[in-house]
Amino acid sequence: MALTLSDVDRFETARPRLEAIAYRMLGSASEAEDAAQETYLRWQAADVERIEVPEAWLTKVLTNYCLNQLTSARARREEYVGQWLPEPLLDGDPMLGPAQTAEQRESVSYAVLVLLERLSPNERAVYVLREAFAYSHREIAAILDLSEAASQQIFHRAKKHVAQGRAQATSGGAVEGAASGRGAGGALVEIDEAAARRVVEEFLAAATSGETGPLIRLLTSDAIAVGDGGGKVPARASAFEGALAVAKFLRGLFKPAQAKRDLVGGSPDLYASTANGGPAVVAVIGGRVFGIMCLERTQEGIVAVRSQVNPDKLERATERWAAGDFGTPVLAEAL
Repeated sequence: MALTLSDVDRFETARPRLEAIAYRMLGSASEAEDAAQETYLRWQAADVERIEVPEAWLTKVLTNYCLNQLTSARARREEYVGQWLPEPLLDGDPMLGPAQTAEQRESVSYAVLVLLERLSPNERAVYVLREAFAYSHREIAAILDLSEAASQQIFHRAKKHVAQGRAQATSGGAVEGAASGRGAGGALVEIDEAAARRVVEEFLAAATSGETGPLIRLLTSDAIAVGDGGGKVPARASAFEGALAVAKFLRGLFKPAQAKRDLVGGSPDLYASTANGGPAVVAVIGGRVFGIMCLERTQEGIVAVRSQVNPDKLERATERWAAGDFGTPVLAEAL
C-alpha cells in the first residue's frame, strides 16, 4: 500500500530518534543514516494501517537491522587497517540524541562509545535502549523478542561491563587493548563548552611547548593515545601507553614540519570544541575537518587521547563545520 502524507510525516518525526539510536548502536553516522533509511523502506512496504503502535514497530525494525549490522561488522573490523574508533560527532548534532540526564549524556560520550564495542550485540541494544532512551524492560523485551527477566539480566551485565571499563584499573595495566577504552582515572568529568575550551587550550599549550613535562602534568600515569586512520591517513596501529610515552608522541605530533604539511595538504587550524559532550581538538584545513582529537578527562587528568583522522568518518563533521560558527582557532596554521 502507498504511504499517505500522514504516514510519511509520522516516519520523518521519528527519524531523528531512530538515527540517534542507530548511531549509539553502530558508532557510525553514515551507517546510522542507512539504518534509518532501511527502516523507512520497510515502513513503506508494510501495511501501515494494521500497525497498532508505529513508533514501537519502527524501533523494533531499526534495532533488529542494527543487530544484524553489528554481527557482520565484527568480521569487517577484523580486517580493518589499524585501530577502529567510532565516528565523533560535534556537539549540537541531532544524531547525538537526548541529553537531559547524566546517563543520556554519558551513553553517547566518546569513551563510552568505545566501550560499547566490547559488548555483544544484544547487550549493546539493551544498554542503548534502556540507558539512553529510557525504554522499559517490557518494551525492550518486545523489541528484541526476549522475556522481561532476560532484558533485565542483559542490561545488568552490559552496565557492569561498561562500569568495569570506566573504573580505575587496579591490575593488568592501563590498556587491555587501547580501542577497548580501558583506562584509569575514575569517572568522567561532566564539562560545559567554556570549560572544554579551557581544557583544550591548556592541552594545546602543553603539546606545542616542545617539552614533555607540561604534557605529563596533564596526563594520568596510565594515559593512552590511539588513532584511527582507516589505512587512508597514517596512524599508529597500536596504542601509546603511559604518560611519558603519550607525552613524547604528542610532542612529536604537534611539532611543525613541512613533511606533515605535504602529507595532509596544508597547515591545519586547531580549534577548541566539544565532540560527544567532551573536550576535543578539531583540525581544519581549508574548511575541511581533517581530524578530531577527543580528550577523555577525569578528575585526575587526561586519561585518553583518541584521534579520528579517517576521512570517511569525518564527512558529517565537515558538513556541520561548514554550516556552523565555531569561533576562531586556538592555533592558526599550527603545523
